[in-house]
Amino acid sequence: MTYAVIYASATGNTKMLAEEIRKRLGKKECVCFGTVEEAGTAVRADIIFAGFWTDKGDCSEELGHFLEGLHGRRVFLFGTAGFGGAQSYFDQILERVKGHLAADNEVVGTYMCQGKMPQSVRKRYEGMMEQNPGDQRIKGMIENFDRAVQHPDEADLNMLGEAVRDVL
Repeated sequence: MTYAVIYASATGNTKMLAEEIRKRLGKKECVCFGTVEEAGTAVRADIIFAGFWTDKGDCSEELGHFLEGLHGRRVFLFGTAGFGGAQSYFDQILERVKGHLAADNEVVGTYMCQGKMPQSVRKRYEGMMEQNPGDQRIKGMIENFDRAVQHPDEADLNMLGEAVRDVL
């Protein structure tokens, strides 16, 4: 079985997941590994692992365009999201990302986990808190940021490995 791993990664979180997939599957059968820009649109593999970072509840624009160009392919979607950690939130994102795929593609698996965010995000949240002291929503955003700093962690990588193994 040949495979390709194509990803978009703004902060390195999704790239970490992409590297884990290649590590677990081995380099021998990997026909393409890299970003959307490196891969182009003519990726030929038995299965395409397509990775994304979450941008406003969806995949990034470049990965969306890549997915829209696929036809008749077996696709495994994987991604990271800085906000949240609830599976229901991840499922909503995955449904939006699936919407970029034409109906003749087959989604053979999915995986999402939380990912760390740039420190500038925390600074923005802190500024919001200064403007609105005691705001519980903003306090929750800061707490989420602090939890996300550790992700993707070893447990996330192991769960990704299990999800990949399940589709093979």
